[in-house]
Amino acid sequence: MGASILPDLGTEILIPVCAVIGIAFSLLQWVLVSQVKLSPASPSNNGAGGKNGYADYLIEEEEGLNDHNVVLKCAEIQNAISEGATSFLFTEYQYVGIFMIAFAILIFLFLGSVEGFSMKSQPCTYDLSRMCKPALATAAFSTISFLLGAVTSVVSGFLGMKIATFANARTTLEARKGVGKAFITAFRSGAVMGFLLAANGLLVLYIAINLFKLYYGDDWSGLFEAITGYGLGGSSMALFGRVGGGIYTKAADVGADLVGKVERNIPEDDPRNPAVIADNVGDNVGDIAGMGSDLFGSYAESSCAALVVASISSFGINHELTPMLYPLIISSVGIIVCLFTTLFATDLFEIKAVKEIEPSLKRQLIISTVLMTIGIAIVSWVALPPTFTIFNFGDQKVVKNWQLFLCVAVGLWAGLIIGFVTEYYTSNAYSPVQDVADSCRTGAATNVIFGLALGYKSCIIPIFAIAISIFVSFTFAAMYGIAVAALGMLSTIATGLAIDAYGPISDNAGGIAEMAGMSHRIRERTDALDAAGNTTAAIGKGFAIGSAALVSLALFGAFVSRAAISTVDVLTPKVFIGLLVGAMLPYWFSAMTMKSVGSAALKMVEEVRRQFNTIPGLMEGTAKPDYANCVKISTDASIKEMIPPGALVMLTPLIVGIFFGVETLSGVLAGSLVSGVQIAISASNTGGAWDNAKKYIEAGASEHARTLGPKGSDPHKAAVIGDTIGDPLKDTSGPSLNILIKLMAVESLVFAPFFATHGGLLFKIF
Repeated sequence: MGASILPDLGTEILIPVCAVIGIAFSLLQWVLVSQVKLSPASPSNNGAGGKNGYADYLIEEEEGLNDHNVVLKCAEIQNAISEGATSFLFTEYQYVGIFMIAFAILIFLFLGSVEGFSMKSQPCTYDLSRMCKPALATAAFSTISFLLGAVTSVVSGFLGMKIATFANARTTLEARKGVGKAFITAFRSGAVMGFLLAANGLLVLYIAINLFKLYYGDDWSGLFEAITGYGLGGSSMALFGRVGGGIYTKAADVGADLVGKVERNIPEDDPRNPAVIADNVGDNVGDIAGMGSDLFGSYAESSCAALVVASISSFGINHELTPMLYPLIISSVGIIVCLFTTLFATDLFEIKAVKEIEPSLKRQLIISTVLMTIGIAIVSWVALPPTFTIFNFGDQKVVKNWQLFLCVAVGLWAGLIIGFVTEYYTSNAYSPVQDVADSCRTGAATNVIFGLALGYKSCIIPIFAIAISIFVSFTFAAMYGIAVAALGMLSTIATGLAIDAYGPISDNAGGIAEMAGMSHRIRERTDALDAAGNTTAAIGKGFAIGSAALVSLALFGAFVSRAAISTVDVLTPKVFIGLLVGAMLPYWFSAMTMKSVGSAALKMVEEVRRQFNTIPGLMEGTAKPDYANCVKISTDASIKEMIPPGALVMLTPLIVGIFFGVETLSGVLAGSLVSGVQIAISASNTGGAWDNAKKYIEAGASEHARTLGPKGSDPHKAAVIGDTIGDPLKDTSGPSLNILIKLMAVESLVFAPFFATHGGLLFKIF
């Protein structure tokens, strides 16, 4: 069948070198951001020439404000946000650490018991004529890879949060020089997170494979089966990060909006609002740390799914290292492509006006997709033999290298389509969001009706894009094709995360500008950055949900193969009841997370009202609110409320697998995938549309928008109510659902040997 052009030594050099380049580039971006000083500058320095209005001396000085005090105030607010975010994450990680250790022990005990903790070699699962490493070894190495994935996920989220809290006030200060300067600072900060996460995830996985190989030797199927724990660790941490962070941020946001904007008619980030610091902290722990862990989990799981399927194909059987590591080579090239793409936003194109922000971010998506298509074509040509075989449910399917290229490319372009459809339905530049804003004329009820309709309608094209990707990739390369299609969608993860992290950083920058008492013109600039970031955050969620669908299907295929299920027949009662229960789980999970936000927000609203009513001079601005108490309410509520939804997701595969067996579990996985994707897309887009409808009215940038405003008008109040309802949908329930469908699938795959051997206790009894 031929050999690949790229030698094994080239592969072993290429992957770590690309990862190191990604880390170095992220550190370079961090250094560039750090050059914006959080200390007062002399007026003479501010009149220097440069890009993006840098020659304009400070607007604060134009308007008679003291620059020295403004800068000090920004630094003080940034420190408060950073301390709050760090404190919350450390508290969350204490609880998550206990879970991590307990679940690691569970993995070892369950997988070790498959062969009665025997240290004897066993016949290989897919080739009974060969002897493979004992089940106890798989248990031990799966546990280690689980811990590796969990720690990498936690570190990725934490580092992302630290750079975001480092950059928010710097973005605010740069907004004084022009919107372009502020944009570059926010985008570079997002790029630090994007490249660190992509490079760290790749490097840790590559090192783990090489270390595991020292023990497993030629038993590649055992090696890559053990590696699946890496994806499980990443996603389990992401679940708690997303749910806990989402509850935190939305409890604070809803409390700040309902009392501050609707009842007291003060701006969103007014320093008189007691919940304002908690709201800004929440942007970092939910949208930055949670999203980072989420996309790391998707990357780890899609890589693991592809490696597991490839290990029992001709690559694994013939011990062809370069084709075997094809998924990691794709990710390596993706880092280099994203590096060049980033330069288009920060160095090659200059942002001079507000209207150029969103096109610049969209250009990032297009450029990275086009360059990555070329990169995938080259990689498929040099890293794959002309023809090879792929495992296909008991058979070996002959595949050509150009067919695998198409599998990756279709996933990549489906991601772009999902991104642009998401943008169309959530950006206030287009008619769907403008129609939602217009519906506010007649009150909150019509706003809610229009928003729900928009969310449901926005599912149509993304689902067709995912369906076409699945059909094409499965036709060409079976389940391996679906796994690499998911990797294709995630191959530009560094750019995707940079765009995503840019949003919360810009949001924080606007909040700091408001709290520091900066001029209206500064706030207009930060609002423009935030509005574009709101749309890009929705695009990021679309990517995450689309990739989750492909990843979970690939993991489902690997689970079915590993559990030795020849066919999944939906007409059998065992499978059909699983389908029904699985389709119900996303609704149950969403109900839990939505109610958690509601109960936490209730406490926040009561506290904010109490402070406004009992602290003399608070509304007049002569007294300071108690920010710390609101931060404590959000922290306590989110830690307490994240446990039940997390337990639902983690325990369901174990309970179903042990008591009902692998066939019922396969039905549960299929049902949760089908319903979870629809709910996740509609929830995220509905919430994003309501948020941007509110911003459309507030900005008053068009004649139509001005007829609905200004702030404080009845249509604006109706829009705020819609935004408040949408907040938990777009930032808690929707994004968490994609983790649910991935996590249940990868957990089932890891425990598949145990379920296949000891599962189905109830059916055995009856």
